[in-house]
Formats: sequence, structure tokens, C-alpha cells
Amino acid sequence: MKEETPGFEEKPDVPSGATPDDAEPKAASSSEEGAAPAGDANTENAGLVAQLDQVRTALGERTADLQRLQAEYQNYRRRVERDRIAVKEIAIANLLTELLPTLDDIGRAREHGELVGGFKSVAESLETVAAKMGLQQFGKEGEPFDPTIHEALMHSYAPDVTETTCVAILQPGYRIGERTIRPARVAVAEPQPGAQTAKAEGAEENTAAGDDKESGGPDEG
Repeated sequence: MKEETPGFEEKPDVPSGATPDDAEPKAASSSEEGAAPAGDANTENAGLVAQLDQVRTALGERTADLQRLQAEYQNYRRRVERDRIAVKEIAIANLLTELLPTLDDIGRAREHGELVGGFKSVAESLETVAAKMGLQQFGKEGEPFDPTIHEALMHSYAPDVTETTCVAILQPGYRIGERTIRPARVAVAEPQPGAQTAKAEGAEENTAAGDDKESGGPDEG
């Protein structure tokens, strides 16, 4: 058995040729190695944050592109629908324009009492279909002349009108909604030249006579 000397502790083996101070740098190196992973973690977090910012930027750009594409699609749909309606209205207007001479013949036959029998039934059916397609007839005697919807074919003077007036409807006008496809062809009459002046003078004389009556007339001397 080996006897242990009291009061002495065993020391770690030191390689030959080395001093006890050589163990201290090893401890320092161990502490530095333990601190290195913290720095690497910070660098890695910074890289993740940068990547996340890039992803957010890319997402914002893609979202803006999608919104712009959606707005363009909605505008395209509205434009196509507007063009479709316009084409439909033009087609209907062209069809009804071709039917106007036939409708004129029906009107003349009705005025002369010739719209009877089967012809009457067919004529009324045609007028009903045209009305369902939006065709509206306009033009009446006595209405003021409007050059935007009337076409004057005859002109005369009349003492009983105060403005240019349609005194006869030679051919009715037709419109679809607000669109005129044929103006009403009319005969117009204007006020008789000098009639307004004569009426004004007569009105002044009547007013003066009324004033004299109210005042009791001229004094007798």
C-alpha cells in the first residue's frame, strides 16, 4: 500500500517542460469559445430580419400589381358592356329606320280609313313590336318649332301665333330614348310681320282708355 502524506494534495499532471502558467491561456480560450455563439446568433437574426423585409417588400409589390390588374379587368368589363349596349342600340336603330317607310304607309292608310281587316291586325302588331323595341313617335300640331327635332318643309305667316309654331305635321318624327332617328317634318307659321306692333299699340290704347274711365274722363268747362 502507498502511504499518503498528510497536508499535501495531488496536483494535476503537467507535461514535462511546461509550467503551471500554461494552463491559464487554455481557460481563457475556453471562455472566448463560449462567447462566440452569441455573436453568431445576432448576425443570423439580422440576416433573417433583412430577408423578412425583402419578403414584405416583394409582397407589397405583388399586391399592388394584383390590385392594378383587377382594376384594369373591371374597366375592361365595363367597356365591353358599354360597347355591347351601344352595338345593340345601333342595330335596333338601323332596323327601325328601315321600317319607318312602312310605318308611314300604315299612318296614311289609317288617316284615309283604309286600315281594316287583316291588314289592320298586321299593322297594329308591327306598331306594337316597334314600340316594345323603344320606338317613340313625336310631333304635334300647335307645338313650338324646335330645329333640333323638327324639319320645316313649309313656311307661312299667321296673325294668331306669337312664335314660330308647327301648324301641320307632314311626317311624324321618331326617336329611341333620347336619340332622334328621324326629325318630324312639319309646316311652320311665324307671326305676321307688324302684328306684334299693332297688338302692342292696341294694348297701350286700351290701357290709356281704362285710365281715363277710372279718372272720370276729361273735365267739362
